[in-house]
Amino acid sequence: MGSVVKSERVGLFQNVRVYWLAFIAYWGILLFGYDTGIAGGVVGNLYFEETFGIANSTGTINTKKSDDVSSNVVSVLQAGAFFGALVSAPVSAKFGRKWPLFIYTLIFAIGAILTIVPSGSNPGRGLGEIYAGRVISGFGIGAITAVSPAFVSECSPKEVRGRITGLFQVMVASGIMISYFINLGVGLHVKNNPKIWRIPFGLQLVPAGMMALGLLTVKESPRYLASVGRNEEAINNLAYLRRSPADSESVVLEMAEIEAAIQEERLARVSLGWREAFFGKGNAIRFLIAFMIFLLQQWSGQNSVTYYAPQIFASIGYTGTKNSLLASGVLGAEFSSFRILDILLTCRSLGVVKVVTVSTFVAFGVERFGRKRFLFISSMGMGILFFIIGALLKTHPPPAASANDAPSSPSRASQAMAAMLYLEGVCYVIGWGPLPWIYVSEIFPTRTRHYGLALASASQWLWNFVISKQTPIMKTELGYKLFLMFASVNIGALAVFSLLIPETKGKSLEEMDIFGAVDVEQRQKDIMVQTLIHKQPHRQSPSTRNSISSDNKV
Repeated sequence: MGSVVKSERVGLFQNVRVYWLAFIAYWGILLFGYDTGIAGGVVGNLYFEETFGIANSTGTINTKKSDDVSSNVVSVLQAGAFFGALVSAPVSAKFGRKWPLFIYTLIFAIGAILTIVPSGSNPGRGLGEIYAGRVISGFGIGAITAVSPAFVSECSPKEVRGRITGLFQVMVASGIMISYFINLGVGLHVKNNPKIWRIPFGLQLVPAGMMALGLLTVKESPRYLASVGRNEEAINNLAYLRRSPADSESVVLEMAEIEAAIQEERLARVSLGWREAFFGKGNAIRFLIAFMIFLLQQWSGQNSVTYYAPQIFASIGYTGTKNSLLASGVLGAEFSSFRILDILLTCRSLGVVKVVTVSTFVAFGVERFGRKRFLFISSMGMGILFFIIGALLKTHPPPAASANDAPSSPSRASQAMAAMLYLEGVCYVIGWGPLPWIYVSEIFPTRTRHYGLALASASQWLWNFVISKQTPIMKTELGYKLFLMFASVNIGALAVFSLLIPETKGKSLEEMDIFGAVDVEQRQKDIMVQTLIHKQPHRQSPSTRNSISSDNKV
């Protein structure tokens, strides 16, 4: 009776250990966001450009070289992350979630240290060290973004899984916001000193260190342990995470669901290989969704705004105002110091808006209203707002401004376009920002989840790389048509995709038979068998369980 009472315990702190695990695992995701926003501010600093030969001998900026270096520093991170995400799958399958995350964090730290080393005395070598450091850091981040969502999802109860997994985007937005503040502080207080790149790049080591130390305090995923036959350790870890006794009714039932699903997978996919993993029953559509959802996310237009905020704000008429510079958080190479301050303030404000919005949505919206509805609302909102921006930019183009002109206030049309960019950011973080990560972490069975998250993360980084390299070119060549293109993609592709995929809200990871891959009646029988096994005083060995389960199928 006592154990049953304990199993029914609910309250504010019931899932505190799961929240702690997510908080630790997602420090690496904060690094993802931080690196997204920090690079542009570093390479756009005039002293950095002079030190590494981007500025001409006359003091003017070599625009082509500046664009090349800027896009390279941003994109090599994504290139490294792409390979890190792919490599993470077999490593996670063999060694689990916790310790591979620890190793990936150390790899990231090595890369971060390399970006601090350059002194500027040898510009060519210095840039090479920064590129190398960014690639190595990217490898670590790519692997972390593949493993962390799976780790958190596998440890979260279904009632709050969307909310806990959604902390992913909260950490991304927080990292971006912090990078804007760091860029602002460095731009204001550090002049003509290597600290201009050493401080922003060096601060990456703080969350990396916190993640590495924090991982020593969390336990391995129960679902992974069960998938490799470590059932006793699995149920003990599950009980620890649920803050309930191992023999409580809720823990026994959840463990029975896990083991029943794993037994079915083992019988259906003996000696699982790449072919079975990707093309087994119900799997191909899962991998297609995982790949497509991140392709569409990257082409929604939001990352183009995030990576190149100063250029985007400048293109709509915010080239010379104080608020503009503060909003973007990236130092413009050809702006006066006053204009740099303005752009930083604008992006900082946008970063704060995103953090507040996504935190509110994850806390109160994601579990109440589900995934599909907000994916559709998000895409339609972004599409409509991009159409408005494109139309305003076409009909009310901002006047060209010289770098020597006194800063002027933006026009009413420019202010309206800036407001639309803020609202577009809000639409993104209530749908296509956090929900793809939540969704793909839910739809895969335990035995193939590491493959699915690896492919999803690799897709995200691949298209992230393409966007970061092509946005400056598209902005120059397309002008206002760039916003119309993003609008068309959001309404014509993202919104339609949102309507086609199945809902996952409120289902346990073992209940994800949404693609017709699971016999529901057989699943219930298997759960009953596993429940009876766990209720016996002396639990059977895994081989005995297999025998009982097979007899039940006969």
